[in-house]
Amino acid sequence: MRRVLRMSYLVAGLGGIGFFGMSMLLLGVWPGRTLEEQIRRTQPAYPLPPTASEQRGRRIYSREGCAYCHTQQIRYVGSDFKRFGKATLAWETIFDFPHLWGTRRIGPDLSREAGIRSSDWQLSHLYAPQALVADSVMPAFPWLFDGAPNRPRQEARDLLDYLDTLGRNRALAGPEADVHARDAMDCSADERRYAFGKGELNASPAMARRSGEFPLLPRVKTQPAGQDVYARNCAGCHGARGEGNGKGADGLSPKPTNFTEQEYSQTRLSQALWHGVAGSAMPAWRDVSRPDLAAVAQVVRSFSATQAEPQIPPPVLELGASVYKARCAQCHGATGGGDGTAAGQFPIAPTNFRTQRPSLAASLRTVRNGIEGSPMAPWTNELREDEINAVAYYVRTFYTGDVR
Repeated sequence: MRRVLRMSYLVAGLGGIGFFGMSMLLLGVWPGRTLEEQIRRTQPAYPLPPTASEQRGRRIYSREGCAYCHTQQIRYVGSDFKRFGKATLAWETIFDFPHLWGTRRIGPDLSREAGIRSSDWQLSHLYAPQALVADSVMPAFPWLFDGAPNRPRQEARDLLDYLDTLGRNRALAGPEADVHARDAMDCSADERRYAFGKGELNASPAMARRSGEFPLLPRVKTQPAGQDVYARNCAGCHGARGEGNGKGADGLSPKPTNFTEQEYSQTRLSQALWHGVAGSAMPAWRDVSRPDLAAVAQVVRSFSATQAEPQIPPPVLELGASVYKARCAQCHGATGGGDGTAAGQFPIAPTNFRTQRPSLAASLRTVRNGIEGSPMAPWTNELREDEINAVAYYVRTFYTGDVR
């Protein structure tokens, strides 16, 4: 009896060891080898390796537990394809070991994070997430900074550099690399559609766009829904009263717009809410319903302090027109539409004065001091005081309101 019992223990032990070994082979070694082979067959010729700073940033990302809440993998399912863009290819994580794909989406997927948010937004968000996103559950990382979001330590810069690599390699590889990967992959028709089908590589609804079609939002009356959406999504930067002094404004450059000093056409507000402001911390809000966007647009319009327009003497306007033609039209365009010959050379598009009119005080301040963090330079060393006054008056005459 003892001999039988001993043999049963031995058989059970050997069976357990064998099962464990087979599990390792089937669940670890074999998938790993398959993945390596797929990467070898589908990768482009020259994927861009990470820099030293980006490698340090990856370690910081891992150390701070970012993968607990953020995935880095767009799955081969319709909801992911619609929300984030084309599905992740195996070779996109060629330099990741161990991988940081993550398993939960408490925060958004970061597979295509490069290019979605500006650097100042990313740093401000790391420093104090709730200052920018009121209902965020992300913890703050103030130890990566020297007391302010615009004073990042090297670790914060490294982490930012790493975030800027996410999705970069596939964007750089271009359509030729996708053709090569598609031909080398053995997958279903649905998987091919999610990985290579029509649509944007990065479909993030927050990614700002310089141009493109946008819906013209209807004018609505101010309503509680608009106030709630504004408080949740906009007040962190622009302030509760639209004065550009929200809790998250300090770390941003250029600073958020002071809505009390601007008059907007409905066209301009529709464009800014749908496309964001490329080159700045202002994201797009395409994931917000159009009725809510229309309500927010009305909230923004309500902040503007409408004032009677002063009568400008013709000689002043003539001087302003002369200065504008010589100094401003190259960027802002001959008729103030933000479409000058040099407009495309700047990361932030020049103001379209036909759809946006600053107050006289804001116009004078901008000509004198410029706008920090934007291509708009100060002109106090180039223009006389009467020229500054004249051109500040003149640019306000371009405003046409809602003529599209």
